[in-house]
Amino acid sequence: MSQPKARTIIALLAVLAVVAVAYFAAIVVIARHTDKSEPAITAYAHGKSVTVAPFLYCDLEVSKERLSMGKCNTTEAVSDLDVPPGSTIQLSLPKEIVDAPWELLIGYRLPNNKADAEILTYKEPWKLSGKPERDQDSKWDKPRTLTIKTPANEGVKLAIMELHLPIPARDEAGNEGVISRGIWAVHTPAFDPALFS
Repeated sequence: MSQPKARTIIALLAVLAVVAVAYFAAIVVIARHTDKSEPAITAYAHGKSVTVAPFLYCDLEVSKERLSMGKCNTTEAVSDLDVPPGSTIQLSLPKEIVDAPWELLIGYRLPNNKADAEILTYKEPWKLSGKPERDQDSKWDKPRTLTIKTPANEGVKLAIMELHLPIPARDEAGNEGVISRGIWAVHTPAFDPALFS
């Protein structure tokens, strides 16, 4: 039996090195995708801040012909934050939200156990901030922080804020509508599920 030549050994070692590098690269890619966390919002009011994890978050799959939701994670996480009347609440938005169409539902608990709500959208991000002149300023098209001043009326209490990432949808019957692929929720002590369901 003849001994392997030096060239054969070097070639085998080179192949093993290539396989090892490819294996390591695959592990790094897989680890990056598994470590990719879902986008979170930071809410700040009255001297306190909370990290708001998504209640629901779905990946988007884009093909030539259609847009569809991929993997969804439904944690049903809700963050609690005390926001007294007249306070300002700030929401810091991650890039995944800033770069997408979004809607922010702001619900208030009124006297006599009634509810009222407003919707702020990415099209008019400063509508509720008390600074309407910014609506027409192109530099503020995609703000990273939303500032909302709550009414200074003891009878009108902020109860809920829900940020949604809406996408167009069509069911099997051909009916078109909008569904949320992402939801982030903040509740205050004034929240009552019977009023906001």
